[in-house]
Amino acid sequence: MGFSGLKSHSTRTQFKMFIQWAFLISSATLISAGSISISERIVGGQPANISEVPWQVSLLKRGKHDCGAVIFSDDIVLTAAHCVLSNNLKKYSVRVGSSIANQGGQVVQIASIKRHDKYLKIFGSSFNDIAVIRLKTKLQLGDSVRPIPLADSAPAGGTPALVSGWGAIKHKGVNSKTLLKTTVNIVDRNVCGKSYKFMTQDMICAAAPGKDSCQGDSGGPLVVDGKLVGIVSNGKGCARPFYPGIYANVAVLKPWIEDNIKSLMYESK
Repeated sequence: MGFSGLKSHSTRTQFKMFIQWAFLISSATLISAGSISISERIVGGQPANISEVPWQVSLLKRGKHDCGAVIFSDDIVLTAAHCVLSNNLKKYSVRVGSSIANQGGQVVQIASIKRHDKYLKIFGSSFNDIAVIRLKTKLQLGDSVRPIPLADSAPAGGTPALVSGWGAIKHKGVNSKTLLKTTVNIVDRNVCGKSYKFMTQDMICAAAPGKDSCQGDSGGPLVVDGKLVGIVSNGKGCARPFYPGIYANVAVLKPWIEDNIKSLMYESK
């Protein structure tokens, strides 16, 4: 994720936002940071075994990791619309069940993709950034390959959330070869709206000091209490103060997701 071109805040506004952020996320940050050394607090977090986040998918483009994705069922995965803009399905495949990028696990080809019909990237923001993918063959489910249920409502500001992926460890950096995870915290919409001019209900924000999803994590999962609450979408830089990560709001987009999964399954019959 990451984009540029947004205007900077004044020093007074930044200070005010810092106080709001500190209040919202301080308790969760203290809990999550207690067992993590400074050297481990890279953007994207600390190494994770795929069995800890078995819903995590690596979306491949021409055989190489390009984005994240999430297992919905044994033949459906979800990702960000901006990760699958090409209509050439042969470009894409998915890898599941592996903690290492570009090796191991199961690799499955894609049968069809449905991007949100109102997906739009404009003014540096991605609206309705969601897509559903039907796989050509069913995944072999197990301890390292498992679907995740969708959230029915967005968590309150300050709620800890888990994000994972093989994305860059810093803004415009190289992707991680090892699966990483970190804990961020849901940011209240009103606070996030002060950082980003164009915020809509299909977006949800999350942040923590020194922690964030980054380029290459797009399409991956934001999880609270074992449910998918967000899909990594975009943001200004990575782990940049006053600019939370932006995620597709799964609870708001859930009706579209379910309707279009049914549509893809009907088309396959």
